[in-house]
Amino acid sequence: MNRTHKIALDPTATQEAYFRRACGVSRFTFNWALDAWKRQYAAGEKPSGSALKKQFNAIRHVDFPWTGEVLRDATAQPFVNVQRAFRNFFEKRGKYPRFKKKGLHDSFYIANDKFEVDGQRIRIPHIGWVRMYEDLRFAGKVLSAVVSRTAHRWFVAIAVEVPDQLITRENQAVVGVDLGIKALATLSTGEQFFAPKPLKASLEKLQRLSRQLARKQKGSQRRAKAKIKVARLHYRISCVRNDALHKLTTGLVQRFGTVVIEDLNVKGMVQNHCLARAISDVGFGEFRRQIEYKAAANGVRIVVADRWYPSSKTCSDCGFVVDILPLSVREWACPQCGVVHDRDVNAAINLEKLGRATPEVTPVEKKALARRSMRVKPASRKRELTSAHISALER
Repeated sequence: MNRTHKIALDPTATQEAYFRRACGVSRFTFNWALDAWKRQYAAGEKPSGSALKKQFNAIRHVDFPWTGEVLRDATAQPFVNVQRAFRNFFEKRGKYPRFKKKGLHDSFYIANDKFEVDGQRIRIPHIGWVRMYEDLRFAGKVLSAVVSRTAHRWFVAIAVEVPDQLITRENQAVVGVDLGIKALATLSTGEQFFAPKPLKASLEKLQRLSRQLARKQKGSQRRAKAKIKVARLHYRISCVRNDALHKLTTGLVQRFGTVVIEDLNVKGMVQNHCLARAISDVGFGEFRRQIEYKAAANGVRIVVADRWYPSSKTCSDCGFVVDILPLSVREWACPQCGVVHDRDVNAAINLEKLGRATPEVTPVEKKALARRSMRVKPASRKRELTSAHISALER
């Protein structure tokens, strides 16, 4: 299993200037490769990342000599990224690749034989040791590192291959988790976890800073400073949201052996302009991503209910299903048995019952399913069995 630890860096002014140059070279190489790929593909050729890399290396020392001022991986990895992006697009696993812009997702790649980690510092070619704010959390074979910038801060994401530790947990309790806007998560035990909603709390300040940015002249120093202020606020909002989600998902996998969630159509839900901002603020998609990889690392079973499973409209006492239950109705009484239900708690209890009724996948079935999925998607980088595969097998 591959795990990645993203650590904040504390570079000097000279080191930060080098980071900017390396990001610029990596961005330029990616855009050159993407443009060449498009032209060759339109001409009926079959481009590849390795072929484009040879073409670029043949001309870069003459046409682009400044690309040699940074480490070699900054001009080598972008060709791999372009090829992977097109492969994901053709296999319907990603969007069509776009050109990179300066200041957006700036990063560059470092191979595992080019850097060294020693405590709270990392040694990077050309600039030496750079201070990190914490030690590397995982022990295992170091695979690679990516230095990136978010707002005003620099980070290094170190990928490590760690051994699988799928142990049977002593607590095999089953819990149903119903996600919502009012309460981020309602458990079948009756507990509710409320989202901090950082975007809603900072919306007024964000609007004010955005207006100030819009008034600044393009290309001026004041506009650059105003842009950093907006980026820092967005970064703070994301940190508050991720902190709440990490605490919730970590607590779930530590307390329960089976977690039952719904297969929410988040992309379709945000099409509702009345709820789009609130749904994005709580982070349904990020919750699903975190609970899946943490469950795989801790030996927790994830059961994904079908998207059309009537968890809210089914009475958890007698099993009666009502025809219509508007979203505005938070409490309802069962017409058959008369029990009054809280909408979210009732849905979580039904999800728990679904998890108890769903048989667990045996290790033999997991291996067989993994082999079938590898034949369907040979280029997949996923090494662990995902909840989508498990739910597909269970159905």
